Amino acid sequence: MIRIQFLTPPDGTLQGFLMEGHAGYGEAGTDIVCAAVSSAAYLTVNTLTEICHVSPLSLRAGEGEMFFRIEPKDEPICRDLLAGLKLHLTSLEEQYPDGLRVGYMEI
Repeated sequence: MIRIQFLTPPDGTLQGFLMEGHAGYGEAGTDIVCAAVSSAAYLTVNTLTEICHVSPLSLRAGEGEMFFRIEPKDEPICRDLLAGLKLHLTSLEEQYPDGLRVGYMEI
């Protein structure tokens, strides 16, 4: 199962995410749930860093893991893209409840 934690300070804004695990929906390289989650995460991070020119506070990506955190000052720039990622991933969670779980981590 892919576990996704959106990073939120006490004010409830989205300031990043942590994704870990594998969906286990299909064989490695053919898992549509993993592909959908990975594609959405990379699209979000690449758009924020390369198009919006946000310098992340932290960015780590590896096998079965991605961690992305923004500076609080960049929240207005990142707000809509992170909200869109959350919407997409919660929709996937409804479609594939055994493949991923979306939650929140207070920072």
